[in-house]
Amino acid sequence: MNFLFGATLLAFAISAGRAYESAESDDNDEAPDNCPKEQQLCRLEWRNNTVERCLDKLFRADITGLAYCNALHCEPEAFVHDYITRNHDQSPHNNTWKRARIGEAATLHDICLLRNGLPVTRKCQVKGMRAQWEPIDKWAPVVCMRRFRERSITVELNSLHDDLLEGRRRTNNTQERRHTTALMRDMFRQEDRTLLPADVHVAGQVFVELMEQEKDAALSGDLISICREIMSSDANVLQLSAQLNATNSLLNSFENYMDALPQQLVPRESCGKVVVHAASEASDSAANGVEVLSKANIGVHALMSNNLSVLFVNPACDNITGIAIYSSAAPNRQSSGSGLWYRFLYANENLEQLRRETNLETATYVPEQLWRQLSQRGAFYLILKVYAHDGLFVEATQKRSRRPRSKVLSISIPGFEGKALPQSLPFLLHNENHRQPDALAVTTGSGCGYWNYQTWLSDGITTSSGTDMLRDPVIVCQTRHLTQFSYLLGGSYRSNDLGEEVLVTPINERVLDIISIVGCCLSLFGILGIFLTAALFRSWRSQASTKVLMHLCMAMMLQMVLFVFINTDDISEQLVDQGDNTRCVLLGATLQYSILALFCWMLIIAFLQFQRYVTVIGIERPRHYILKAALVAWSLPLLPTLLVACIDPESYLPTAEQLAMDTGICYPSGYGLIFGVVLPVTLITVANLVIFVYVFYSISHSLSQSIQRAERKLVSKQIRLSVLLFFLLGLSWIFGIFAFLQAGVAFSYLFCLTATLQGFVLFVYFVLLDEVNRRAWIGLLWPTKMKMDVQKRTTELQSMTTSSTNYSGRSEHY
Repeated sequence: MNFLFGATLLAFAISAGRAYESAESDDNDEAPDNCPKEQQLCRLEWRNNTVERCLDKLFRADITGLAYCNALHCEPEAFVHDYITRNHDQSPHNNTWKRARIGEAATLHDICLLRNGLPVTRKCQVKGMRAQWEPIDKWAPVVCMRRFRERSITVELNSLHDDLLEGRRRTNNTQERRHTTALMRDMFRQEDRTLLPADVHVAGQVFVELMEQEKDAALSGDLISICREIMSSDANVLQLSAQLNATNSLLNSFENYMDALPQQLVPRESCGKVVVHAASEASDSAANGVEVLSKANIGVHALMSNNLSVLFVNPACDNITGIAIYSSAAPNRQSSGSGLWYRFLYANENLEQLRRETNLETATYVPEQLWRQLSQRGAFYLILKVYAHDGLFVEATQKRSRRPRSKVLSISIPGFEGKALPQSLPFLLHNENHRQPDALAVTTGSGCGYWNYQTWLSDGITTSSGTDMLRDPVIVCQTRHLTQFSYLLGGSYRSNDLGEEVLVTPINERVLDIISIVGCCLSLFGILGIFLTAALFRSWRSQASTKVLMHLCMAMMLQMVLFVFINTDDISEQLVDQGDNTRCVLLGATLQYSILALFCWMLIIAFLQFQRYVTVIGIERPRHYILKAALVAWSLPLLPTLLVACIDPESYLPTAEQLAMDTGICYPSGYGLIFGVVLPVTLITVANLVIFVYVFYSISHSLSQSIQRAERKLVSKQIRLSVLLFFLLGLSWIFGIFAFLQAGVAFSYLFCLTATLQGFVLFVYFVLLDEVNRRAWIGLLWPTKMKMDVQKRTTELQSMTTSSTNYSGRSEHY
């Protein structure tokens, strides 16, 4: 639960409390008589509740019912925004905000995606016990994506949500409800599908809609299958979706739906009765990938899969109150299709013996005395959920002092949400640090903890004394309240910074595209101007410095032609769709090689400039040094390029997420990008920066020691040259490195403004501002003007000579 969502619920709780205490509220703002008791949980006991306890109670209660009973909905509202078309133009579109509950981030009727895969949303807020849309900044128009690839399920998923909202999809009976969840399940189980953050958000909204309908045990397998597939998606996708509280919404709805099913699956009437399973259960298991274990005669119904399993228990049948899951077989264990083994635990289990069992992954049971007390207070059922990892438990904070290193175990007893247990309930978790040690792990902060829909906490949870938190294979924990639990490993951890403050928004993306294209075109124009100057004027192209410049421009032109005209997102997408991975790898390797070759030439130029301005005494160029430099600059980049192409050729292929958002080109990614491009570019850039500082210091030092005016003018010219060196040595790529590290969108702008103009700046300096080349072009284009300038300069020279002769004569006379 992110901060905004929590603040909204908190504001609602406070408003509800005040409305309850005051009889002056409007009748329209009062809740109906059939509201659930959880609605009054916070407002009646507000003075005795902390903010965290109140919010936790609201989450453990039926939040959707809470909002419904207060009739707090934001109704659909028209909205106009711009879509980004295939050629990156913008076209206006009339859309509508969907109906939303208080605290919900509503999406648009026609899905509207940002370039990071998040949907454009609008918060439904509460104001004076009334629902109200959050205001929209009219000076910041919404621009989003309209085009989707075939791999994306966003359009179909959004249409399914629309049908549920608007009543077009009927869910009056089990068959209709099963059809709805089966459609959603099949979307997520497609092998070639691309999952975006928007899909996680819309899936959570669909789950919320299902919560408002009659709870149906026939849907349990499909819901588990959907959650299992979402858990298996990329961690960055889940972290981005958590910005909209999507993972928490999905998790809370799933937990609440499962907690409402035990009376259907393990009713008291089925105890001791053998139930014949229908053939449909086997077909359903094959369709959703969830193994069904129905033993209602002993009070157990289990739904097991590789990522997520749910166990429904009625202890009154056979005194079973828990389950133990193992990673290997043993005589008293039963195998499951998920690759794990299990056995049911009874209320009279021995905790110490259980802890010593080999290859134990997780286990819990309700001790006999505790269950007796709970049953006297109205407890009938027990629901256990085992999550293979913490994929759905996404923390909002970037820096963490601990993180889960075990399976996540959820324990629920209907009727005891948010209530303290009369005795401690034990549970055991396997310590993953024992299997795969973490170098960052520390004992401080390690231990058992629970999830509060914001972060992992450990208050109220007891870890057995004498436990070696880092080395013991099994950790024994005790709890006095029910929620989701995990073993937390202490250390200093940081999640990927994917916040909106560093992500390039659609409007920024468009501006950066324009800047890059214009800059590259100007650079290509400048490079062609340099080539043309060298072709026309032999005296200039024969100079050694010009030959080095020509090699640099050749590498730069190769890179820009590939980037602007050949290795585009459309061409890369076409190659991937056709399955032509070889051409995509070749294209990406060529672009990688051109960038590395460009940087090699910039390093050579930096070395030459260092010799010119710093080591000015005793410079002696070796024979054929240009040829030797060319061999090094054009052959050395082959080494990292061939290594990446041979070791990890698939890194050149754009990812499914990049293709779905039209941002993918054939270019290294992952470790191929880091070690094959970023590392050598960073090393060369740092070396060039050091040389630049030395050169600038040398020029400044010469300036401070200069006395004569002519020398000052010369040094001033050299200082202006240092501005050229910034572009000549590729120091503008420093901004690109910071942009790669997601230091802020400002560095993306600085990089696109400077790096793309490199060729044009070289043209301006070496052709337009160079006096020799400027005169050569004037003589070629305007020969008569050049002739007049020569005659004028000749006359001035003769006049100066005559004046000098007269002065000399007068001196002799004296």
